Amino acid sequence: MLLPRTVERVYLVEYWILEGLYWAALLLHVAAFVDATIRPNAGYVATERLTKPAWMGITALAAVVTYLSGPISFLGIPALVASIVYFVDVRPALRGTSQGNAW
Repeated sequence: MLLPRTVERVYLVEYWILEGLYWAALLLHVAAFVDATIRPNAGYVATERLTKPAWMGITALAAVVTYLSGPISFLGIPALVASIVYFVDVRPALRGTSQGNAW
C-alpha cells in the first residue's frame, strides 16, 4: 500500500510533467504562428498549400485552444497536430521557396 507522502510525490511528478507539456505545446504553437507570419505570401502560393492567412489562423487558434484547455484535452490534441503538421509539412516546403529569409 502506498503511503500518503508517496501519493503526494506521485501527484507532484504528474503535475510537473503536465505543466511541462503545457508550456512546450504553447511554445510550439507560438513558434508556428511566428514562423507562418514571417514567411512571404508567395511561398504559400508556390507550394500549393493553404494560404498564409489560413495557416496564421490555424496556428493562432491552436495557441488559444491550448492556452484555454491544455494540450491533453479534446481540442488540445488536434491543435497540437495542426502545429506539428505546419512544422513537418508546410515549413520545409516554404523553406525551399524562400529567397531572402534565412529562418
